[in-house]
Amino acid sequence: MNETMDRAGLGRRVLALRTERGLTQRALAEPDYTAAYVSTVESGKVRPSEAALRHLAARLGVSVEQLVTGRPAHLATELGLRLAEAHQRLCAGDPAQAAAHYAELAAEAARYELVEQRAAALVGLGDCALDTGELDQAIEHFQVAEELLRTAPLPQRVPALRGRAVAHLLAGDLRYSCYLLESAIDQLNASGLPDPQALLLLYSAVIAPYLDLGAHRRAAQAAELALALAPQVADAALVARLHRGVARTLLAEGRAAEADASLAKAQELYQQLQIRTELAHCHWMRGYLRAQDGDLPAAERELRTARELLSGPQSDRATLYTQQIDVELADVLHRSGRTEQASALLADLLDSLHPGRGAVHAGAAHRLLGRIAEEHGDPVAAETHYRAALELLQGAGAVADLADLCRLLGDLLRRAGRVVEALDVYRGGLGHQAAPGTTTLGPAPAVPPS
Repeated sequence: MNETMDRAGLGRRVLALRTERGLTQRALAEPDYTAAYVSTVESGKVRPSEAALRHLAARLGVSVEQLVTGRPAHLATELGLRLAEAHQRLCAGDPAQAAAHYAELAAEAARYELVEQRAAALVGLGDCALDTGELDQAIEHFQVAEELLRTAPLPQRVPALRGRAVAHLLAGDLRYSCYLLESAIDQLNASGLPDPQALLLLYSAVIAPYLDLGAHRRAAQAAELALALAPQVADAALVARLHRGVARTLLAEGRAAEADASLAKAQELYQQLQIRTELAHCHWMRGYLRAQDGDLPAAERELRTARELLSGPQSDRATLYTQQIDVELADVLHRSGRTEQASALLADLLDSLHPGRGAVHAGAAHRLLGRIAEEHGDPVAAETHYRAALELLQGAGAVADLADLCRLLGDLLRRAGRVVEALDVYRGGLGHQAAPGTTTLGPAPAVPPS
């Protein structure tokens, strides 16, 4: 805002407040100033000195900040409380209502030029969009929040940056998600005074794309560094998210009992905090763990519990997370002998999951449909699904699943007598098995200074 506009706005506020209180210009001015001086202020011809501002504010019964900016007293504090209420609505599993509150708060903060509060509301809107699977909207909200905070210290920008990385991960852009998170980690560590909470948020977020990319060593290292930071962080929800991420690395290493213990810690914290979405993620992972152990009835119970938490009475539409859980549930149904139910569930998902929305799980759905087609003696359909899965996973860079998929497709081609094609596919699979993650990512982020 330029100086002329600033003087004009201030003058209008002085005039409005004086009229509202029934004061004359002389009554407002005395004893230190003249009515003529107040007239020049109200007309925007002069900007009062600091002493004059204090005098006018005291006579009008407002703070100097309210007189200068037009912001109601304690507005920033009030917006902070309302942001916490909106966050609680989101935690309770009501993203639509939470988004309406966040949008209102973002508009109010913009009107009064409260940058930090507006950015926080936009991050909240981004989180709501993640919950409902509207990934383009989520990315836009997070980007605007980052732009608003571009001159702020990096730790203040981390929640928005982390949100944007998660949105790109869900959209299937694994490498870019890693790039965003690793770059921020390096910047924080290079600053000399890394922020423990910001680092924990970033390390917890980078575990998922690392695992999907097959970079298991990096995922394990991120989990180890995050666990070391946890005692310095008071945010229970963030610590719970850490334990959920650690559980994923333990599962990848075949340490099922330790993974289950880590999930139990996360689940207990989420239950105390009443965060439905994150609690659903814990049940989802426990369902996967039970399926890996061969306990299919327990796996189905956990996955259906996760699904109910995400599509409870306050939610009127399926989320991207719900659809991803359904892919896991379909696998359990197939392994339980209910192949027709599994196929129907997967067929319903394929229109909703695609390269820009849940590409990794879309690939898993096609892979499972390919296996089902093989079992039903339909090699043409099986090949179609395997190749669709291959295209999705290659586009996303999901190296962790490509080697096994290449084996399935190669075996199918070999049995059909297409040996040369099968060899090409096998070679591709062997390439994905070599040094997981090291061929797709740059140097690992620096370790925090001790």
